[in-house]
Amino acid sequence: MEVRLQKYLADCGIASRRKSEELILQGKVTVNNKIVLELGTKIDDEKDEVKYLGRTVKPQNLDKIYILLNKPIGYVTTISDQFNRPTVLDLVKVNKRVVPVGRLDMFTSGAIILTNDGDFVYKVTHPKHEIDKTYTVTVIGKITNEEVEKLRNGVEIDDGYVTRPAKVKILKIDEEKNQSRLAITIHEGKNRQVRKMCMSIGKKVLALHRAKIGNIDVKDVELGKWRYLSKNEVDSLLGR
Repeated sequence: MEVRLQKYLADCGIASRRKSEELILQGKVTVNNKIVLELGTKIDDEKDEVKYLGRTVKPQNLDKIYILLNKPIGYVTTISDQFNRPTVLDLVKVNKRVVPVGRLDMFTSGAIILTNDGDFVYKVTHPKHEIDKTYTVTVIGKITNEEVEKLRNGVEIDDGYVTRPAKVKILKIDEEKNQSRLAITIHEGKNRQVRKMCMSIGKKVLALHRAKIGNIDVKDVELGKWRYLSKNEVDSLLGR
């Protein structure tokens, strides 16, 4: 059966489809011992031999698993890191190759999903699904209702990009410490978006924690620990 090369790599558990596209462009993938650099290339999954970094890869025939990790600060959400920083895979020890679904920056804690299901990664991270992500944010200073309204309506970040409407709730204002804590729910996935949103209204982020992905909460998962997602939870993320 013909299948796109990046999907085949995802099905093999090498990386997500988007990351697999990067690997192809970097010349790390060969088909029948020839380097392929063109995205969208189709292969015959029964006849063609695909190699990643010189190693033949085949789709995983293992059961699909879906893991919810409560990531601590100090871990990066990559499979490997060029600077040898600890990664989320150092916390999740399973006998199957899993990849992170999306990213959290090194200094953000909270919910991150890992899986060996390439189709799930593609569907959940695709913009059309617009899955809510809820963050608990602590900022310096007393936030005003006017500033909250700006965050709700959309603010400008990244060279003129205006964020889409967000849900924003004040959780606490500590006048003694000169800090405010907010709950911010977005469904976009721009790089460091919540930090940039707060910066756009003049508020520096002291702490950032992703509390929920969709309706899935990490409040009952200890920091640095993980659990498997249920079928109902997986279905809810896929809109089933």
